[in-house]
Amino acid sequence: MIVFQNVFKIYNSHAVALEDVNFNVEPGELISLAGRSGAGKSTVIKLLIGEDKPTRGRVFFGQYEVNKLGDSELPAFRRHVGVVFQDFRLLATKNAHENVAYALEVMGRPQREIAELVPQVLDMVGLSDKAKNFPHELSGGEKQRVAIARAMIHRPEVIIADEPTGNLDPFHTWEIINLLQKINQLGTTVVLATHDKEVINSLEKRVITLDRGRLIRDEQKGKYILA
Repeated sequence: MIVFQNVFKIYNSHAVALEDVNFNVEPGELISLAGRSGAGKSTVIKLLIGEDKPTRGRVFFGQYEVNKLGDSELPAFRRHVGVVFQDFRLLATKNAHENVAYALEVMGRPQREIAELVPQVLDMVGLSDKAKNFPHELSGGEKQRVAIARAMIHRPEVIIADEPTGNLDPFHTWEIINLLQKINQLGTTVVLATHDKEVINSLEKRVITLDRGRLIRDEQKGKYILA
């Protein structure tokens, strides 16, 4: 489903973000993309969603060669991918229902379809009773669940979670990790970028470890291991 093939991202001679990175992700996998801050995790995500292009190498997602997509092709491609960020990125003036609905409204989906789909995804993330709450009325964990609902509204093949628990306390961290596991069990591929050692070790899933732009470890049922 996802292929990184000899990928380099070089900004200048002093800033090499990725160096000859190669890996595949199969449909239905849950993988952790591990490494310290600055290891290259966010760069991998930017390349995967077409937000940036590699200096050398190729990035594939299903039938798409992402690095070759033009600006006009990216919106259609991104419907196959749901992205969840550390800082939630919710619209402060819209309630939970409206934040999720907005992702469909900008695509011109009919109101009838929006009215049907939004309650379904809010129910999936356990927020049916918070649909009319605004972001300032939600806990950090609830905000992240709204963000996950928004990412899931297009029924994407892949959810990419970029440090989704970075702003959360331990209780809400596990709430979000359990939700991502549930989404994966329903058939969606999940790529979890994190430097949370406890989360990675508890998942007992595949771990791809980056260090200073290099892929140094790729293990099934891996652990967070950095020298």
